[in-house]
Amino acid sequence: MANEKLSQEKAYRIMLKRYPDVLDMKQMCEILGISLKTGYGLIQENKIECLKVGRSYRIPKPFLLSYLRIGVSNE
Repeated sequence: MANEKLSQEKAYRIMLKRYPDVLDMKQMCEILGISLKTGYGLIQENKIECLKVGRSYRIPKPFLLSYLRIGVSNE
């Protein structure tokens, strides 16, 4: 079992397990290890899909997982 390799998506899901299904900007930035300014930049550049609720942004986990898969595969 120690030799079993985790898929990239499964690893991300395990890492995000303690977070709610819909993240706020602070949580998203914490996960990515970036500043709020950089997080808002990613949203404004449409690199991460989000939902706007009033004046705040909400990021469902699948949207963040999509960004992570794209970001890693392009490197």
